[in-house]
Amino acid sequence: MQRKITSLEVEGNTIEDAIQKALKTLKVKRSQVKIEVLCEEEKGLFGMPGAQSAKIKVDILPDKEKS
Repeated sequence: MQRKITSLEVEGNTIEDAIQKALKTLKVKRSQVKIEVLCEEEKGLFGMPGAQSAKIKVDILPDKEKS
């Protein structure tokens, strides 16, 4: 029997990028999850991306809390 993932930590270039990766991995809509920002991205030299990735934690809401 395979267990369904209900929580996931994801990194991305931006918070929105990380959210989209998590939603795609979990195969759910944004309204079906609770998103917690663990670390915001930091820009590199001259504003270039990549100094530090954004990191989020996504929890799937129980059925009664889904919008």
